[in-house]
Amino acid sequence: MEIFWDELRRLARIEERHRRLAARLMLVVAATVVIDVVGSAAMYLLERDAQGTQIRTVGQALFFTTVQLLTVSSQVQNPVTPLGRVVDVVLELWAVIVVAGSAGAIASFFQSNGSS
Repeated sequence: MEIFWDELRRLARIEERHRRLAARLMLVVAATVVIDVVGSAAMYLLERDAQGTQIRTVGQALFFTTVQLLTVSSQVQNPVTPLGRVVDVVLELWAVIVVAGSAGAIASFFQSNGSS
C-alpha cells in the first residue's frame, strides 16, 4: 500500500508543462474520435448503396475510417463514390497532421525539458 501512496505523491508533483502536454494529447485523441465517428457516418451514407463498394454497413464504415486514421493499410478497397473519396482524403490528411503534430508536441516537450 505504501508503494501506491508514494506513486500518488510523485504524480502530484507533475509540473505545468506535463499537464499541458497531456491536455494537448487528450484534445487530439478526443478530436480524432469525433472525426472517426463523423467520418464513419459520412462513409456509410455515401458508400452503402454504391455499386462495387465494400462499405455496406456501419461496422464496415467504422472499420474503414478507423484504419485510415491509424494510417495502416487494410484489404478494404477504397471508396467508389467521388464524395467518399473526398472523405477518405480528409481522413488521411487528418491522420498525417495528427501524427506529425503529436510528434512535434512531444519533441518540443523534451527539448524544453532538456534546456531547463
